[in-house]
Parts: sequence; C-alpha cells; structure tokens
Amino acid sequence: MINKIIRFSINNKFIVGLLILVLIGAGTYSMMTVKLGSVPDITNNQVQVITVAPNLGTQDIEQFV
Repeated sequence: MINKIIRFSINNKFIVGLLILVLIGAGTYSMMTVKLGSVPDITNNQVQVITVAPNLGTQDIEQFV
C-alpha cells in the first residue's frame, strides 16, 4: 500500500505539488477566518510569592497563601 503511494507520488509530481498547494491554501484560509473565541487563551497565569515564616513548613505556607 505504501509502496503504491510512493510510486504514485514519484510518477505524478505535478499532481502531488498541486495537492500540497491546495492544502496550504486551505490552511491559510482557515487560519485567517477562525474566530478569536475559537483560539484558546495561552497566557501564563503564575504568581510568585516570597515570604518569610521561620516556624511554618512549606505545606502550611501554601495553605495560608
């Protein structure tokens, strides 16, 4: 099966190139027309807290914060 695909691709370079251009065009069109709400929020929501509590362990400090 894979040998047939490879043989077809080698023998029909123009068709394969045209198919690749169509896929690139469809992907570019889809990327340009996607609504902003469809794109997930990828911002980093981390906060670093520095505190001094000599009598508390790390678990206790984490619960208090």
